[in-house]
Amino acid sequence: MATIKEKAMSLGIKTALQYIEKDPENNIGKIIEWLEAADKDGAIAPMLSAAKTVLNDKNNNWTKLVISLFNDIDADVRKTLFENFIINTNVLSAKKRDQVKEEHNCNVPWAILLDPTTACNLKCTGCWAAEYGGHLHLSYETIDSIIEQGKELGTYMYIYTGGEPMVRKHDLIRLCEKHSDCVFLAFTNATLIDEKFTDEMLRVKNFVPAISIEGFEEATDFRRGNGIYRAAVGAMELMKRKKLPFGVSCCYTSKNLDSLSSEEFIDHLIGLGAKFAWFFHYMPVGNGAVTDLLPTAEQREQMYYRIRDYRTRKPLFTIDFQNDGEYVGGCIAGGRNYLHINANGDVEPCVFIHYSDTNIHDATLLDALKAPLFMAYKENQPFNCNHLMPCPMLENPECLMKMVNETGAKSTDLMSPESVEHLCAKCTKYSNQWKETADYLWKQSRSEKE
Repeated sequence: MATIKEKAMSLGIKTALQYIEKDPENNIGKIIEWLEAADKDGAIAPMLSAAKTVLNDKNNNWTKLVISLFNDIDADVRKTLFENFIINTNVLSAKKRDQVKEEHNCNVPWAILLDPTTACNLKCTGCWAAEYGGHLHLSYETIDSIIEQGKELGTYMYIYTGGEPMVRKHDLIRLCEKHSDCVFLAFTNATLIDEKFTDEMLRVKNFVPAISIEGFEEATDFRRGNGIYRAAVGAMELMKRKKLPFGVSCCYTSKNLDSLSSEEFIDHLIGLGAKFAWFFHYMPVGNGAVTDLLPTAEQREQMYYRIRDYRTRKPLFTIDFQNDGEYVGGCIAGGRNYLHINANGDVEPCVFIHYSDTNIHDATLLDALKAPLFMAYKENQPFNCNHLMPCPMLENPECLMKMVNETGAKSTDLMSPESVEHLCAKCTKYSNQWKETADYLWKQSRSEKE
């Protein structure tokens, strides 16, 4: 239960948001002053420091992005998401997570990723979910229990992966209704988003899609199938018309990197109404995964510079989940910032690391965080002092191999279990090739900060 102090902070933030609503363009910078006054314990001080300078500059691309949230998003949806994300997910829950970490000496995640189902209506090249079949599901009751347990630990952000989460869209809406204090995001191919579902999104107000797209039509349909690009764009146009927030999820490979990292594509996303773009590095997960989709060192370096450039100019929130390791202190998996629970209930340290020693049907969420595999993550993070090589699989495969073997974790791929030796062998050559570039970029980045 929130303390009097926390309730006062929550009220102060809500009042600040109401004040901004009256005149966003002129009042947006004042929210920092309100938040600084409310944040007595400094829980969000780093976030406020980063935002302070940009929000007072009306020509800054980040200010333009924030203003667009007031102009482009339904007012009730915006209010609910702001309160759930700023107050519940970050301000009020931060102290709770810290208390659990200290009491149990384990990681506690900011976000929990869940696979409601392995079922999917597509079969994308290089996607392990396509090989799992559609017979595994987390029941509504199981997902509800995970969320209840998560909130007890201080976790209010829930992200659906899969499979295609929208196969279970009726249950997803029910969970939004019950847990109206949480934020829910779903990685989706968008082919099942129709007008009826967007009306449900408007009703519950706390569900945000991240639409998977690989670049323009040729690149997207090459990996996802003919007509998928047009279906995704159609869903974006529908949500923009309904004034609903959404973003995109882009997996960059050796084949599509030029398309999805081009300025033309970024501008296209902004024009469609996307508010964020998450870029994921292709991972060769699964016995049948092809390695020729791994970007070259030169391509990844190109991605490094392009995304940083766009952040200085474009009103779009972008994250590069490999190259941004320097901003979050390396690997964020293993419960440090997030964990993953697959449709069989296996609690995995990462959506890309398909090994586990705990199943949510047999143990609590806290049990999983204190189990050997997650404790090995906690004890070994960061896996590299160069945070441009954050991953224990992709850039430090010897680390993953050691942790899996020492903890007795098993492959969670029920269709074709992959040994950790087989997986890591596919990453060793890539890791060695990236290291020279990563060391150069890391040294350059450190010197710029000095």
